[in-house]
Amino acid sequence: MSRSIRDQVLSLAGVFQSALLVQMLAREGSVDAQAFDVSIRSILALDADSVSAVYGGAMGLRFGLEYLRDAMNSRSMPADLEVARYVISMLHLETSLRRRPAMLQAIRDGIEKARSQMKFFANDESVEGVHPVLVEKLAELFSQTISTLVPRIMVSGEHVYLANPTIAAKVRAALLAGIRSAVLWRQIGGRRWQLLWQRGKIASTASELLEA
Repeated sequence: MSRSIRDQVLSLAGVFQSALLVQMLAREGSVDAQAFDVSIRSILALDADSVSAVYGGAMGLRFGLEYLRDAMNSRSMPADLEVARYVISMLHLETSLRRRPAMLQAIRDGIEKARSQMKFFANDESVEGVHPVLVEKLAELFSQTISTLVPRIMVSGEHVYLANPTIAAKVRAALLAGIRSAVLWRQIGGRRWQLLWQRGKIASTASELLEA
């Protein structure tokens, strides 16, 4: 895949969008359906021809791109420390995961298995967006693999939502989507130092992608 700054910003926006989804689910118990759909389906796009194809185009990451643009344009955003913490945690876990090829392969195998199993639900017209069975399978895969790594991501929110099995599964699936984007970002040349020394370039590129 391309290692261009545009593709790096797209995949980084994927991480930020997942962090936002986790925050929304934990705080409000609901989330933008389209953004959630794009992020979850990106997990299944293991062999996409381009970064854009992973997310179905830049507009699938509108929430992530807008947040990334604003975050990179600001020197301090105390109200958004929670989202920043999720992003940093996912980038740290990507590093830990990179050192565990067996776990990486187990995750890939689990994703391919889930993708294959979902063919049985392809004609289920009663469900809009991401099928709940897919969410459950991806959440279980996260629990069996990434959730065993340290540091674990501590999700903050309302107990009534976090204790709800359906919402908890969506949170785990969204975290898996964030890790998937973090892995992709690293694969195409993304590095953490860019978040400090290329803030302006990242912000302007995110703006260009939103305006395209």
